[in-house]
Amino acid sequence: MRHFGYVAMLVFTVVGSFWLEVALRVRVLKRWRRALAAILPIGILFVIWDAYAISRGHWFFDPNQILGIFGPFKIPLEEFLFFLIVPVAAIMTLEAVRRVKGHWIIGDEK
Repeated sequence: MRHFGYVAMLVFTVVGSFWLEVALRVRVLKRWRRALAAILPIGILFVIWDAYAISRGHWFFDPNQILGIFGPFKIPLEEFLFFLIVPVAAIMTLEAVRRVKGHWIIGDEK
């Protein structure tokens, strides 16, 4: 059961923030292209950093806490999902605060 450790953290992140999409209508998922444009450039850098660190032995993923499904560069599936889920959750949180506190202009909304 421990091999679901990383997945459990990702599920907790989804449960903790994705409800904002419905409850406060933050519309992050509806504007998925915009979210992807914000996430993808830095996500690519983190994948490169991960690949380098893994190849050099700087860090590893506990095989007892991951599913054992690996993508390119020996990076576990959960790590790729982390680079997508956590930024989306952060954007949802920011948009929820904007919704509750009153709209303020950020980014390209001028």
